[in-house]
Amino acid sequence: MMRCVAEIGLLAYPDCQLSSVYGMTDLFRIATDWTAEAERSYIRVTHWTRNVSDPDAPTVCSWDSHPGQDHRLDYIILPPSIVMPDQMSDMPEEAAWLNSWHGAGTRICSVCAGAFVLADTGLLDGRKITTHWAFADQLSRRFPKIDVAERHMVLDDGDIITAGGILAWTDLGLTLVERLMGPSIMLATARFLLVDPPRSSQRPFAQFLPRFDHRDGPVLQAQQHVHAQPATAHSLAELSAIAGLGERTFLRRFSSATGLKPTQYVQNVRIAKARESLELTQQTVDQIAWSIGYEDPAAFRKVFKKLTGVSPNTYRMRFGVAG
Repeated sequence: MMRCVAEIGLLAYPDCQLSSVYGMTDLFRIATDWTAEAERSYIRVTHWTRNVSDPDAPTVCSWDSHPGQDHRLDYIILPPSIVMPDQMSDMPEEAAWLNSWHGAGTRICSVCAGAFVLADTGLLDGRKITTHWAFADQLSRRFPKIDVAERHMVLDDGDIITAGGILAWTDLGLTLVERLMGPSIMLATARFLLVDPPRSSQRPFAQFLPRFDHRDGPVLQAQQHVHAQPATAHSLAELSAIAGLGERTFLRRFSSATGLKPTQYVQNVRIAKARESLELTQQTVDQIAWSIGYEDPAAFRKVFKKLTGVSPNTYRMRFGVAG
């Protein structure tokens, strides 16, 4: 007799990424097929949705891989959204449904912008979670009680599991397969799908997105100067003079406007230039280091790995397109 190791519910909320709903459904089916003969166990997958045109409509099961049984959701997954977070609808009914299941012991998971739906429940307050690196600042501003650690691909907090990028549903799915069915079934599933095992970090994929819309004119002047001359050594005295501010005032206002100290900002500008060169040119790592203002290539390598999580050579092997 087949044994159900878990029921995983996928919540198809408005404007969610349906490809991830069906992709995870297939992933768990493949894992089940790999383990069925050896262990006679399976993952039950259910889809849940609500008729949004009726405010009183309940969230109901719309598809079931193993119908005819009572539902006991071990996990609920919120997939990514195909619209930007500021265009996502308010979903108080879905939030109440999630809170009800969580109160009954269900683990709640989110992928990418699904974290915004989960954040509306209040369940993330005081927790460290992850989302897509491009949405991290917005999530932090909207929900200041949440500790957003966007460098992580998957963060497992026991009853709450969050995953980062829009395709990180593969990382989350494989993480759950490993937990429920063991590492050998997880690896077999990953090999069959031709995807990597769960990744630990988003940092190699994240771009530096400087803030220019803060409306602090003097700080903006200093930023523009750094971007125009990334290879130049930019001292605090020089940048504060360009901004026409005292050093202490400039440091405070720059950090407030950009979220970074001036030295950190300069490092990010330089590393962004280095990433572009590693992707698009055949310059050596030392040549790239010198071109962006590092006299010591070893120091460049150290900063590069600190900000991206990988060495320059590893980054080039993964993302380089130059022939």
